[in-house]
Amino acid sequence: SLAQPQWGNEQVEIKHRGVDIIFLFDTSMSMLAEDIPPSRIIKAKLAIEALLDKLKGNRVGLVAFAGSSYLECPLTIDYSAFRLFLNAVKVGFIPDPGTILADAVAKAAQTLGEKGSKSKAIVVLSDGEDHGGGIDKAIAYAKRYDVRVYCIGLGRKQGEPIPLKDDRGTLKGHKKDRTGAVVLTKLNDSTLHT
Repeated sequence: SLAQPQWGNEQVEIKHRGVDIIFLFDTSMSMLAEDIPPSRIIKAKLAIEALLDKLKGNRVGLVAFAGSSYLECPLTIDYSAFRLFLNAVKVGFIPDPGTILADAVAKAAQTLGEKGSKSKAIVVLSDGEDHGGGIDKAIAYAKRYDVRVYCIGLGRKQGEPIPLKDDRGTLKGHKKDRTGAVVLTKLNDSTLHT
């Protein structure tokens, strides 16, 4: 009783002055390729973690995408919560196969546009494979909201097979197309330069 313990909650308004950043995280099958050890998807997580360590007071959000996109983590200054969402993302997280980058860029731009902050950015982490097209329109849409788009390309241009592993991490084979040929995934930096 001498310490006068108290509980309850108090709402405090915080003025935000930093940058709003939404990370677009490619979760398509091609991100399993191991041309950038240990794999593209793990390297993408490490890149985001490295950027988080440099961001102080900036709000961050996360959009996972493959054949469709999903706002996994809305803008927050709670980096611990953001890391929980980031760690949960994996290949197959989005059940729709393929990669549609334009949808993810548009979703992130719309989310940032609604917030009304002055400094807004989208950071795309992908190998650049895109099956949907329309990326030019999505970039134009982002520009209307004064959102800058930055891309981090993951992969190599030579091409790499996509490993298929069991739950223990044992290699069972490689992804094949309808004809039975092994699928090679390559960095498509021309899409990321758009």
